[in-house]
Amino acid sequence: MDDHLDETIPFAYFERHDQFVSLQNALLALDLSAEPTREESGTEIELLRKLGMILMEYQEQSYLLDPYLEGLVIPAAECLRAHARARTSDPSVTSSGSRIRRLADLLYNYIKFRGYKTITRFFPHEIADVTIAIDFMRLPDGPAAHPSQWSLRYVVLLWLSLVCRIPFDLEQFDEQGHLGRTSSTLETTAKQYLGKAGLEREGAVVLLSRLYMRKDAKQQFSSFLAWSSSVLQESKETFTCIAVLQVLCEFSKSGAAEEARAAAPSLLEISEIVEKSGFLTSNTLVRKYRVKLLSRIGLRLVPSRVNRSRTKGRALGAAGDQQGQQRNEEDDGDDDIDIPEEIETILQALFSCLQDRDTVVRWSAAKGIGRLSERLPTDFSAQVLEMVLGLFSIHTIADASIYEMSSVAEATWHGACLAAAEMARRGLAHPTLLPQLLDWLAKALYFDIRKGAHSIGSNVRDAAAYVIWALARSQDTFSLSPHAAKLGESLVTVSLFDRDVSIRRAASAAFQEHVGRLGLFAHGIDVLRKTDFYSVSIRRNAFVTAAPQVAEHIEYRPGLIDHLISITLRHWDVAMRQLGAKSLRLICEIDLAVLGPSCVSRLALLLRSVDTDDIHGGLLALGELAEAYWKRFGQEGDEKRQEIFGLIGHVPEDIILGPRNEQVLSATCGLIATSITLQEVQQVQDQSSVPRWQYLVDQGLRHRGINAQEAAAAAMATLIDVCALFDALDTGLDDYTTDERGDVGSWIRIACIQGLTSIIEDLFRVSGNLPEFSTFLPPHRYHTVVGRILRQGVERLDNVRQISGGCFLRILGLQLPAVEHAEEWRVKGEGLMRELFLAESSEHNPDWSVGEWLFPKAVRILEIPEYRRSVLTGLVLSVSTRTGSTQRPASSSLAAYTQTLPLVASEPEYSLSGFAGDLVDWAQSNITSNNVVVPVLQTFNLLLESEVLTRLPESERGSECIEALVSISCKNVSRLRNVQRIQESMKIPIIEFLAHPYPRIRSSAAEHLYMVLQSKDLGWEPDEKVEEILLETEWEQHEAARRRRHVGTYLQRFWKSH
Repeated sequence: MDDHLDETIPFAYFERHDQFVSLQNALLALDLSAEPTREESGTEIELLRKLGMILMEYQEQSYLLDPYLEGLVIPAAECLRAHARARTSDPSVTSSGSRIRRLADLLYNYIKFRGYKTITRFFPHEIADVTIAIDFMRLPDGPAAHPSQWSLRYVVLLWLSLVCRIPFDLEQFDEQGHLGRTSSTLETTAKQYLGKAGLEREGAVVLLSRLYMRKDAKQQFSSFLAWSSSVLQESKETFTCIAVLQVLCEFSKSGAAEEARAAAPSLLEISEIVEKSGFLTSNTLVRKYRVKLLSRIGLRLVPSRVNRSRTKGRALGAAGDQQGQQRNEEDDGDDDIDIPEEIETILQALFSCLQDRDTVVRWSAAKGIGRLSERLPTDFSAQVLEMVLGLFSIHTIADASIYEMSSVAEATWHGACLAAAEMARRGLAHPTLLPQLLDWLAKALYFDIRKGAHSIGSNVRDAAAYVIWALARSQDTFSLSPHAAKLGESLVTVSLFDRDVSIRRAASAAFQEHVGRLGLFAHGIDVLRKTDFYSVSIRRNAFVTAAPQVAEHIEYRPGLIDHLISITLRHWDVAMRQLGAKSLRLICEIDLAVLGPSCVSRLALLLRSVDTDDIHGGLLALGELAEAYWKRFGQEGDEKRQEIFGLIGHVPEDIILGPRNEQVLSATCGLIATSITLQEVQQVQDQSSVPRWQYLVDQGLRHRGINAQEAAAAAMATLIDVCALFDALDTGLDDYTTDERGDVGSWIRIACIQGLTSIIEDLFRVSGNLPEFSTFLPPHRYHTVVGRILRQGVERLDNVRQISGGCFLRILGLQLPAVEHAEEWRVKGEGLMRELFLAESSEHNPDWSVGEWLFPKAVRILEIPEYRRSVLTGLVLSVSTRTGSTQRPASSSLAAYTQTLPLVASEPEYSLSGFAGDLVDWAQSNITSNNVVVPVLQTFNLLLESEVLTRLPESERGSECIEALVSISCKNVSRLRNVQRIQESMKIPIIEFLAHPYPRIRSSAAEHLYMVLQSKDLGWEPDEKVEEILLETEWEQHEAARRRRHVGTYLQRFWKSH
């Protein structure tokens, strides 16, 4: 995931101080002895929540509250002390558990916000507080005894850790005859919570470590060491073991030096116990605290070197050299110290922990090595650094690439980088070892091992950048100048092309540190401006904007190109390969004639790889370079493009067409689209440098993956003739294929509509440069396609109508082509179209998917002769659909429109007779197609029921239409098998269907005829004999034929007489 920048506006001071104090005073004013009501409890909870939210706002700038902490923490702590004094002095005083918990939560929020070391300084620490805090903590029925009061126990334990540091002997607090009880009580109370999983353990650890640091607790600490050994050997309580190690670590860090050195043998024995226990070493925290313990033991065994100078590296040139010489002279006089034998054992253990599987353990070991090395003589610290560098070679095979290393190497390399960084930060990178260190760091900056669908190694790259940053702060110019060019190139490359934003920023920060302190990198300020924190934060910007800008400096260009080809184009992440291809093209465009050929030859090697990722990256990059050649040189670059096209033959066809190689196939089709030349297209297939390229494109078009389809379509677009493409898309508008998923042909129709619209737009735009524009797009062909797009715009599917309407409006808004007789390409009825569909555009966008809005307007398009047949076809299909939201507005709009038509009219006006004639002609020309005849019959039945066609027999053309309609309905009645067609046909020549071979059809026809006779105003009253025959006849029996003749006779008689 890349690259979202979360920038927050920092605070300048504690702006909400007054509000916070007001809320806290309201909380502290509560009576801790009285239980609150339900309403009071809700109010108090809300007060505490608001206080916590205010502190959370300042969590990132917690130091802003430092000037106010004394006035905030002391009142809360005094409130707790007052209640503790009252409870311990008067047994009748009670405690409100909920209010005590809220007070403790407030103090815990302070500790969480600023740390216990800062907050406990404001706790009460008078002599009397020792007894008060101990007695309050040990009250049998006190609030601290309740399991839910963990925050109270944590706060009181920290309070005890402060008061036990008073500079008086604890024995003066003991009762007569019970010497040592106070100290013993403190120890027992703390040990009680060492096995807890919560924060009580942390408070108990602090309390015990502070207790054992007292001079009057030496005997107790000796007993604790023995107890610790037995616990670590026998106990299976993980939390207790962790707490024991924490206590020992705190004591080793802050206890008296003499006592810590005296306890060193016992502490080393405890470390060995932990190392030998498989149960303990399986826990990360145990291993971490063992490392801390070893480091701190070593620091106590070796005296600190106050006068030890460090390399600063802030001076340049001769000043830097003089400073280095002075440093060496000072160090020579500081090396006469005795190093205990235990240091070698400790360092060996720390080196082993640098390879631990968990980062916290490795980092703790690295810090320990750095701190110990700082106290060692120069020669000894150089040996330590040499040992650290030796870790890099453990998993490295000669001539092996980073990709071929074991995944275990990640931990080893990360630990080695962290240790090197800690030593470099302290100025311990010996000049003789600096070249070797930088060689390993150059490899670590690119450390990336693929594991399945992801990779590991980002922590190694980050740590390597940290080492280089530390070197800039500690080394002088004389030491780094021989390596500056290579180091700067590596940092710039990583800051631009690493996958992770954190690594890019880290490399940019290291580059900035070197530029600011040493000034050794070429064009440092200018490059830094292009690769600063914000420029590299967004991956795409780093690849396609910053990288080409940096490549303008020739010193960095080879390194950038080499990294893109060797690493980025082979990366496991497809997005990286795509960006790498674009970046390589942009860099090569700086000097395409020089850079292009060398890059093409190197990319050709990737195509011979067995790794599909390498092949995919090579194909992508070649496609980008081929496009660059076309845009830069046009047809003059065909020779180079043809060379690139021929490289497709280096990739085995089974890899391109593999079942899971959609990416390779799409990249191949993309390369064909950008590199194929006219000469290659015109050659016989067998003579082509890639004989089966057409087959590859065809497979891309047939592929299920959308990426492969789009790439193949792009390849086809470069090959196919515009007129042929236009015809193919026009033919696609008639695709009404259906399967179990529904009208899947609609996908084809939508794509064809969009394709036709795009071609029309492109042809209109370049019409001035086409001398024979009318041969590409004749006017009659253009208007035919516009009519067919309008047809899709009034058909039954909402999504097809919406897209078709949008495409038609795009065509309507086009400027006429810049050719003679341009008016011939003007949309017919343009004024009417704009009135119908653009008059309301200022208020809202036209929504062609809404039938109630569309169809009352769409029927008026029938007034335009050029589009009449196409639009009428679409309207009829919408009338026949089963979707109510489309069928109802389409039917009502068409009926209302035809009602307004004159019976006959002269061209080009539309008439009712012409309307009926168009429907009949369409049905007769497709008499065998139920998909055409059924919608036409449904439309006629709709209009007959609406009594729209009652005027039709009054004209000659209308009578002919009725006769033709009856003929269509009655033709081959006995052979019809489509139920829907039969049902619609029988509503017109009803009598013919009374003798249909199918009983159900006969019955339905009789029922429909009866309903017509009863509901319609025929101008005469039918004979009761007819109704009797219709009702009483068993139409499903064989007498139906005879009864049908009787009904027909009676109806004909009444028709003639009336």
